[in-house]
Amino acid sequence: MTIAEKPDRREAPLVLDTQPPRTLGFTDQAAFWLNLGVSLIGFSGAAYVLFPTGNPPLPLAGALLATVLGTVVGAAMVAGPGAVGARTGAPAMAVLRGLFGTRLSYLPTVANIVQCIGWGVYELTVIALGVSALTHDRVPHWVVIVAAGTLSTTMAIWPLSAVRALRKYVSVAVAVAMLYFTIELLRQPIPVQHDTSWSGFWPAVDTTLAVSISFVPLAADYTRHSRSAKTAAGATVAGYSIAQVWCYLLGIIAILQAGGNADHVFDSFLGVTAGWLFFAVLVLRESDQSFANVYSTAMSIQNLLPRVDRRLLAGLVGVAVTLLALPVRDFSSYANFLYLIGSVFVPLCAVLIVDYFLGQGRRDWNLAQNAPARPLMLLPWAVGFVVYQLFNPGSISWWATFWTWAQDALGVHPGWWSSASLYSFLAAAAVTALLVRVRRG
Repeated sequence: MTIAEKPDRREAPLVLDTQPPRTLGFTDQAAFWLNLGVSLIGFSGAAYVLFPTGNPPLPLAGALLATVLGTVVGAAMVAGPGAVGARTGAPAMAVLRGLFGTRLSYLPTVANIVQCIGWGVYELTVIALGVSALTHDRVPHWVVIVAAGTLSTTMAIWPLSAVRALRKYVSVAVAVAMLYFTIELLRQPIPVQHDTSWSGFWPAVDTTLAVSISFVPLAADYTRHSRSAKTAAGATVAGYSIAQVWCYLLGIIAILQAGGNADHVFDSFLGVTAGWLFFAVLVLRESDQSFANVYSTAMSIQNLLPRVDRRLLAGLVGVAVTLLALPVRDFSSYANFLYLIGSVFVPLCAVLIVDYFLGQGRRDWNLAQNAPARPLMLLPWAVGFVVYQLFNPGSISWWATFWTWAQDALGVHPGWWSSASLYSFLAAAAVTALLVRVRRG
């Protein structure tokens, strides 16, 4: 192999103001998003599609349609900020300097740091639960957490090498494992649900859409290394949509075969012939989720501290996430808080896409350290956030109580037709488009 034929092994820049290498092609990006779309959380999360909160169970056809619609729409929303990252070469939170100005971009940056650390802890906990199911609690919890945390941190220090390794090795193994489980689960009869209704269809769509769009504040951290915006957007939609739809499909079937009990969804996978081997592949693969959260936390911090070496930040974040995960056994209450933070980024995605592609973004967005404030752009973001909360106040008691009161005061009572993510996105997009039009005038 000549020097000219050697693959480009350059890594991500160490400081914020360095131009990133454009070394990731379509297959690299598609494989990365395919791996992110498959998750142990997705298997159990399929229960929220089958059994939408406050509604009768969905029929199987309705659950599958809701999964496809929510996933594809959500992946398209993620592809928008991803394309912006590919065009500008800036990581996700630094992109927001152009939207809000540098200092105001610190608001979503801090929220994203909290969110990514929380989800990093959650992913390490999920890995520990998966290993526990595989080994019947024979491996100590702390050993799994430390090992998974070390692997995630190492990947975050060398992120582009990790993405290339995911494409070359992990994606194939994951695809084989998913195909094997698909064949084995479909060989068994799928129990028929009774007393089903399509009334929970849109809330079910909202569930899968919300999971997809949770990657909005992370996308540009990886797509900035794409060779083109078209490559980044296409790979994001294709890779993530295929993976999440497939993951939720298996989760739906496994939950039905477990008698509708999501707590026993792993038993359906481990119950098939050699299921433990292929399940182990999926457990190991879960480390790419925690890697993404550790690395994106480091990149978010770098928006605040642009001259600090990202390797140092990634190492410190990895250690912090590992230590925080050690005592965690039940994550359900904190997950509600993380979903609340995640709702911040649904309307933010709309504001970003509309202002960049229809407003001044492609012409004169300022991403410098001294980018001036644009406080007016906070308005559509706030409107979208309020709309989201009115349609889905969440499960944190004191927070939900306030928004339930607001629903009564405003006469807003969500029904089968409501989708918090879609309405929030559309409201924020509409207000942003109005501001763009006024600015042009």
